[in-house]
Amino acid sequence: MKTSKLITRLMIAAALTVTGAAYAQQEGALAGAAKTSAASTDEAITSKIKASLADQKQIGVTTADGVVTLSGSVASTDVGTKAIQVASAVPGVKEVKSELTVASK
Repeated sequence: MKTSKLITRLMIAAALTVTGAAYAQQEGALAGAAKTSAASTDEAITSKIKASLADQKQIGVTTADGVVTLSGSVASTDVGTKAIQVASAVPGVKEVKSELTVASK
């Protein structure tokens, strides 16, 4: 009698372990998918901004988790302000950080 109870408990424990492992694997896959999705979204944001600033080749654009960083040297503050406005208008942009400098004349 004790042996059958022990076997039953071991079977239940094994079943719970398998279920828990499957759940953890599924959670890991979902987290990986979210990271991949964020990376592709960041790439799309960067591409859209670069296309919009095609005439401003000296402006570098990077995006991480929806936060855009503009870098490089611009001819005037007006050009820098316009670049920030262009980047801010792209869907998915959470914030724009400017590391732009104005070139000396």
